[in-house]
Amino acid sequence: MPRKFLGVILLLFLNSCGIFKSNIPQPKTEFRGVWIATVVNIDWPKNGLDSVEKQKKDYLKILDFYHDLKYNAVIVQVRAAGDAFYKSEHAPWSRFLTGKEGENNKWNEDPLEWMIQEAHQRGMEFHAWLNPYRATFDLNTEILSDNHDFNVHPDWMVQYGSKYYYNPGLPEVQNKITSIVEELTDKYNIDGVHFDDYFYPYTIQGEVFNDSITFYNCAKPRQSLADWRRSNVDSLINKSHTAIKKAKPTVQFGVSPFGVWKNNATDPRGSYTKAGQTTFENLYADPLIWMENGWLDYLAPQIYWSMDFPVASHKILVDWWAKNSSSSNTNIYIGNGAYKVRNNSDSAWDNKKELPNQFRLARLTPEISGNIVFSARSLMENNSDVVSYLKRKYYKWPALTPTSPIVDAPLEKINIIGKVQTKNAIQLTLNKHDRFQFALIYKSGKKLSPELKLKHLQDKIFIAPDSTTILIPEKIVKRNYFAITFLDHFGRESEPTIINLKKISGYGTKR
Repeated sequence: MPRKFLGVILLLFLNSCGIFKSNIPQPKTEFRGVWIATVVNIDWPKNGLDSVEKQKKDYLKILDFYHDLKYNAVIVQVRAAGDAFYKSEHAPWSRFLTGKEGENNKWNEDPLEWMIQEAHQRGMEFHAWLNPYRATFDLNTEILSDNHDFNVHPDWMVQYGSKYYYNPGLPEVQNKITSIVEELTDKYNIDGVHFDDYFYPYTIQGEVFNDSITFYNCAKPRQSLADWRRSNVDSLINKSHTAIKKAKPTVQFGVSPFGVWKNNATDPRGSYTKAGQTTFENLYADPLIWMENGWLDYLAPQIYWSMDFPVASHKILVDWWAKNSSSSNTNIYIGNGAYKVRNNSDSAWDNKKELPNQFRLARLTPEISGNIVFSARSLMENNSDVVSYLKRKYYKWPALTPTSPIVDAPLEKINIIGKVQTKNAIQLTLNKHDRFQFALIYKSGKKLSPELKLKHLQDKIFIAPDSTTILIPEKIVKRNYFAITFLDHFGRESEPTIINLKKISGYGTKR
């Protein structure tokens, strides 16, 4: 057979395979998250001086946009630069929220509690995003409040470039950040604590991160500076994980490191990339160790380059992280740079399918369980054609968040002890509720289908921690029967129960 003809046949065969189709079957579980950046008001609030009403409206606009896109998680920055978007014992009010750091003269309710509640009411998880080591965003320290750590603990600070950072080598700093993690986990009904990629700061040519005295005092004998710095970050990750799981085992701990661990040129285990900086050598962070030791529930490497970008190919890096996490007990999500769509010198981002193709690659990679986009405004303000394409091809149906890797046993069938018709709703009473976070309402016939499909999902209803009842809006129940399941805080779905509306007390009567 002529070689040219054989090539044509091979091409036709490959193009008939599912890997090249955009309509890959949608998984039932898939993390669909978005980072909502608050530092210098990138995403929200638009201005710290805005009224509470305006700030609420803008936040709900973000939630509604991504809820409509069938996303299931928001990762909201609640600590941007040594500050807090909630009343904290360990940090001042953020000026990015209140207009003036350390003061809150407008929010009567707890803003974080409100943000979490609104996310949950839309069936979305809420992960509290912290920048652990950045103390200031610039050198204008006069705007900092008296109780900012820059003023309270100046000995903790290291100036590097145009910012101040907490010195990661100080045990006092590690304990302070751990206390902040404990406070958030104890006080709020969050689903996760999230650290971003800023550990030791990205290297600035000609600048020195001056932690030599701390190194001299705290390093182990014969420990190199680089190994000591990585051990400091390892210690913080370990302490944070321990604090979270001690307070609430159901709260997840996740980190989104820089997308390149090491280049292959410096370590044969590294990726075939030529990144100018790496998370291991420049940021002194080693996510492979964290996964190996079981310190994370999920890892979301920030792979913000296009599919075939020569220096750091998205395809190569997704494959590398998949292979290097396959033996760990950690969920892996991919961080995607949506902010680059039609906004980057790399012309690949001009193609409306660049971002969707990255999502397709994630779905085709068994070790990958979802995606997180940076940042919220990237898809909201422009690129409506990309959003429309995603809705049609990738996010036609909802998806459940992946089950926590630390549990694998399914939930038993839930006992519903009461059913009654109320005004415009059906009220169900549960025998026990503290394990459950959401109720899922599916279309159903008299008999259960072999598998409940999410295209039949009618609603995802939040169950408040102190509630034993669920109100199901009557308008979503289309037939005489519906199926209900329950999700616990680990993401496990219970066995379904079929509800016969005709057997509900008062059903069909006008009220």
